[in-house]
Amino acid sequence: MLHLKLDNIRKEFDGKVAVDNLSLEVPKGVIYGIIGPNGAGKTTTIRMIMNITIPDSGQVLVDGYPADGNFKNRVGYLPEERGLYKKMTVSEVMLYMAEMKGQRASDIKNKIDPWLERMDLLEYKNRKVEVLSKGMQQKLQFVTTILHDPELIILDELFSGLDPLNTELIKDILLESKRSGKTILFSTHVMEQAEKLCDYICMISFGKKVIDGRLADVKARFGKNSIQLEIDGDGSFISSLVGVRDVIDFNNYLELNLDENTDTNAILKAVAERVTIRRFAIVEPSLYDIFIDMAKVDPSEVGRGEGAVDV
Repeated sequence: MLHLKLDNIRKEFDGKVAVDNLSLEVPKGVIYGIIGPNGAGKTTTIRMIMNITIPDSGQVLVDGYPADGNFKNRVGYLPEERGLYKKMTVSEVMLYMAEMKGQRASDIKNKIDPWLERMDLLEYKNRKVEVLSKGMQQKLQFVTTILHDPELIILDELFSGLDPLNTELIKDILLESKRSGKTILFSTHVMEQAEKLCDYICMISFGKKVIDGRLADVKARFGKNSIQLEIDGDGSFISSLVGVRDVIDFNNYLELNLDENTDTNAILKAVAERVTIRRFAIVEPSLYDIFIDMAKVDPSEVGRGEGAVDV
């Protein structure tokens, strides 16, 4: 497995800073998300990792050494700009792309049908790429990215344009890849995708790192002392309990915002003495909320969920 480290990389275009002294480290065998709004510097960062764009300063290290073209055969890279050879057949494209990664056709041919069947593309095996819909082409390009069994998979805005069913299909494959020991790095402006998939994240805004680290640690750092309750009975007394700062009634449930040092268990016990608690949950901050708070960006520039679109 590849160990990837970015050491203070910086890139300007025509005097405008695209990536500003960014450092991060991607542990082996994890799913790592680079997240932020459109124009934050995600694609430029990935291009510098792939040695397509050269940093003005800083360096990209692979297994402790400066990255060069020699490591690319160990990487599967799906760029933001989609593109396939449309006059080739589907199987021809798959073979060609694998051979570009140093694979022999004889080693790849037996992988083609299983992958096409999984992607629901088997009936198009001998048809030209140009007859495929945009979504089909996107699935095909994803398969060509991982067909050579790379150690590191880098995906730039992978889920953009995919419908929910195909999004779930790709997510399943990424989780399987992680379980087999591969490292996955992907960029997205849709926070919910990162929240569902990532072990580690790096938030960037205007080319600068906002926060990075293990997802669970990031969320714990910004956690607020709040709980959600579903109760049977009159809960109007709850707002008067010591330690309860305020209560928000969402009709189907109550959200209790507690003072910083209030014991959650003590509040639950006090409530349970007077009404029946049907369900309770500790409120976790979403990545969307954390990013908006930390980066001070316009919320319309950041995707909250699956339905978000580029702006």
